[in-house]
Amino acid sequence: MPSLILGSRSLAAWSGRTLVIGVSGSDPVTVTAGEELPKPTAKHLDQALPVLDVSAKVGATTTLPAVPGLKADKVVLVGLGTTGEGGTDALRRAAGAAVRAAGKGSVAIALPHADATELAAIAEGAASGDYTFSAHKSARDTVEDREITVFSSLEGKDSPKDVLATAETVARNVAWARDLVNTAPNLLFPQSFAEQVQQVAKASAGKLTVKVLDDKALLEGGFGGIVGVGQGSSRPPRIVTLSYAPRSKKAPHIALVGKGITFDSGGVCIKPSAGMLTMKSDMAGAAAVAATVVAAAELGLPVAVTGYLCLAENMPGDNAQRPGDVVTMRNGTTVEIIDTDAEGRMVLADGMALAAESGPDQILDVATLTGACVVALGPKIFGVMGNDDELRTAITEASDRADEPSWPLPLPVDLRSGLDSFVADLAHKGDRWGGALTAGLFLQEFAKDAKGEPIPWAHLDIAGPSFNEGGAWGHVPKGGTGVAVGTMLEHIASLA
Repeated sequence: MPSLILGSRSLAAWSGRTLVIGVSGSDPVTVTAGEELPKPTAKHLDQALPVLDVSAKVGATTTLPAVPGLKADKVVLVGLGTTGEGGTDALRRAAGAAVRAAGKGSVAIALPHADATELAAIAEGAASGDYTFSAHKSARDTVEDREITVFSSLEGKDSPKDVLATAETVARNVAWARDLVNTAPNLLFPQSFAEQVQQVAKASAGKLTVKVLDDKALLEGGFGGIVGVGQGSSRPPRIVTLSYAPRSKKAPHIALVGKGITFDSGGVCIKPSAGMLTMKSDMAGAAAVAATVVAAAELGLPVAVTGYLCLAENMPGDNAQRPGDVVTMRNGTTVEIIDTDAEGRMVLADGMALAAESGPDQILDVATLTGACVVALGPKIFGVMGNDDELRTAITEASDRADEPSWPLPLPVDLRSGLDSFVADLAHKGDRWGGALTAGLFLQEFAKDAKGEPIPWAHLDIAGPSFNEGGAWGHVPKGGTGVAVGTMLEHIASLA
């Protein structure tokens, strides 16, 4: 994890490894620095840009060694847009791409920004682009943390030092979520996940409380959904409750419920082998929830936040759940199992029922839930459903601010009948049509208080963007992305 520091010297005086400068436009491409460039530097770049056919496409990079007027070893020119795209998205993605292109050594970033929001995007993007996962590498391959200097002319109420401190906190917790997702499934399972949450909470500067329900407590507590999913594995399930409460007793309270399937084989409805390779990432929702609660506590947000991490391993062991089984959920609802590879909604439903018991003002659930959502929206956009239009809109707006693209999806009433069961209160899966929507309709049944009244609830299906199987792009690395942490933090901050 890099440290973010505010530039205190001129660009000419900075003597580190790589200086990042922005370019924009198309004909011609021009330098767009966040600080005044020395005259020899500006002249050299003006001459070099057309000769090198430098691209200003967002995130495109060009490296120039030994630029006159600078002590930096090299300059990385990064595109900010060819047609005036601009905004925080371009700045975040450009900063991430530039830091990755810089390679080893110290980095300084001088990108234009008009306010604290744009500065935060630059800082978060830079830290995000620096992410690497080395936990399973040999010692000689480990990557040392480095300093990233961010130049800014902001002052006064914008408080650039505070902006960078906040960005570093957010980036550190996003990196933790990514680490959890990238960890091999033989090393991350329900118990070890719970233990890591306990360790992080203990070491955190935030005031956090952790409670773990083990398999015995889950069975005695009537959590039939998560118990059923986990009973085919030799490594039993857990529900971890991670809580942060501000000083004010009148603060709003939001509950976050995360799907934490540490490996999903599909159970007895086993997946094809090719479909299992990335199934260590089926706990990305729980990882995002854990990281969000810790970040909210460390930032001291004036909102009470409780995370429920629903952790299980879905395996086809000799006691595995079968299609046709009927289980009783935490809230007393009986559910007929249709497909053991639709296990996520079962662990989430128990978590939501537990969350509802605490009387939160809102419930958000986050899950790598359905392939149908990926088919509908592609690999970079997550779906948002809910029983409250205002909340659903608030989540999509928060995702825009965090540069985590989302799209609102409906919960059609006419699809609800597909969840009717002849033998139980609910069938846990509908037919193939509208699979993401029927999953949302199932979860909606558990966003209710003890009297059966709806609690404002939104469902974030992050199956597409939670794991990047392709190459890194912009500020997004290969592997676990940590998606939804930024969105949830933006939303929580807005409640204050």
